Amino acid sequence: MDLLNTLVDKGLRRELPTREEALAVLATSDDELLDVVAAAGKVRRQWFGRRVKLNYLVNLKSGLCPEDCSYCSQRLGSKAEILKYTWLKPEEASQAAAAGVAGGAKRVCLVASGRGPTDRDVDRVGKTIAAIKEQNEGVEVCACLGLLSDGQAERLRDAGADAYNHNLNTSEATYGAITKTHTYADRVDTVQKAHAAGLSACSGLIAGMGESDEDLVDVVYSLRELDPDSVPVNFLIPFEGTPLAKEWNLTPQRALRILAMVRFVCPDVEVRLAGGREVHLRSMQPLALHLVNSIFLGDYLTSEGQAGQADLDMIADAGFEVEGAGTSTLPAHRSDALAGGCGSHGGGAAPGGSVCGSAASSASSADAGAAGCGSACGGCSGHGEAAAASSVPAPASAPAPAPSGQAEAGEVRSDLVAVRRRGAGTELAPNA
Repeated sequence: MDLLNTLVDKGLRRELPTREEALAVLATSDDELLDVVAAAGKVRRQWFGRRVKLNYLVNLKSGLCPEDCSYCSQRLGSKAEILKYTWLKPEEASQAAAAGVAGGAKRVCLVASGRGPTDRDVDRVGKTIAAIKEQNEGVEVCACLGLLSDGQAERLRDAGADAYNHNLNTSEATYGAITKTHTYADRVDTVQKAHAAGLSACSGLIAGMGESDEDLVDVVYSLRELDPDSVPVNFLIPFEGTPLAKEWNLTPQRALRILAMVRFVCPDVEVRLAGGREVHLRSMQPLALHLVNSIFLGDYLTSEGQAGQADLDMIADAGFEVEGAGTSTLPAHRSDALAGGCGSHGGGAAPGGSVCGSAASSASSADAGAAGCGSACGGCSGHGEAAAASSVPAPASAPAPAPSGQAEAGEVRSDLVAVRRRGAGTELAPNA
């Protein structure tokens, strides 16, 4: 297929595809799916080999969020029966993080619900980062606390944070239909603050909220312009008790096409398969490893993932390997730029070029995700922390969905949503 040959050539050169080419990937048929996966897989292997980075979520503060993000189980007015608790103590968070690191996680993502941190919250998280790094030598720590005020990104960096996550979630044009308590421009500003402070920026999207192909391409192009080092791709978990509870719009085939499109547009970026993969990809999860180079281990913020050991078995069975702590995730041209303190790492440039301070100014207006909880590394479709070494059995497999992979119109598929009842904030060990 000429389209795929063109996209592979561009991906190997870090050249941006046209919007028409990106849309064409989403429009390919199921008969062409394996060809699409194979083509994007060539780009993935060029920049990341067969390595898979493991990330582990620690939910520092769950629920009770004042933001109104429609997709989020922690939103203002949510009736989802999730765990709710205030800030974990540094030693509790460190203990939870250690479980993930023992399972092979290279990065720990510290997430707190809310619009954004107070200065006191930043101090609290700083102590938590110190406790985690003291116990787990070499671990990366990514903070995800919502909208940042001036100076807070620098304080997090000085406290030892390596990265900051804040997702765009959806296109600027549709953001106002998802969230009204903050804007798309607010989210862009926070990602830019992280860049400017020298933190590795992490920003992604949530697919499956009823958006169009054009919306998906728009948000991925906006992300390319912001030039984060990592792009988490979440698939909506339609929690009962949230406005999007009936949005079951994805099939495994469409989820794979979305991941392939992201890889072609962001060829040398850490593309992370995040929340909702078990629900929407189901038995086709191993195919996604040919497109992404990073996943979350175990559970998410407010929903259960598959057991951590099942994640490790899946990676090995598919012929991939867990990325070790001594290996740089990013290609040399990106890691060198990050080490040099450049706010942007060349992802938006042609080969040999690097665009410092990549302009995200064109992306501003109405937003798409929550601030603190919605900015979570795993999205905020309801995710929690992953773990390792746990005696808690994995959740029972969800009942098989309809052959189409979608629910009947108006049907709530609560049978596929397992609310997290263990891990940080509980007396039960996390799922590993």
